[in-house]
Amino acid sequence: MRASWRQRVKKMAADMLDVPKDSILDVPRITLIGGLQLYVENYRGVMEFRDDLLRLALSQGELHVYGKSLVVKSIFPAEVVIEGNISGIKYLE
Repeated sequence: MRASWRQRVKKMAADMLDVPKDSILDVPRITLIGGLQLYVENYRGVMEFRDDLLRLALSQGELHVYGKSLVVKSIFPAEVVIEGNISGIKYLE
């Protein structure tokens, strides 16, 4: 799928200004610490949560987190922290 004209301009601006792309493009920032803790910033909401699967809505698509004994450690409007035995992450556009 082609990026819209607006997205291309934002990406070029982020590149020229040397600004983190997640702050301009409204894309998620995902930080995995080992297989034990996951930080997701810029998400839109929780679609499904079980102890073996977490589905997060993103501005463009969704994020699936797979594992065992998953727990939402903290949840805020722009950030969620998941802990447990994380075995996989899948980004769906």
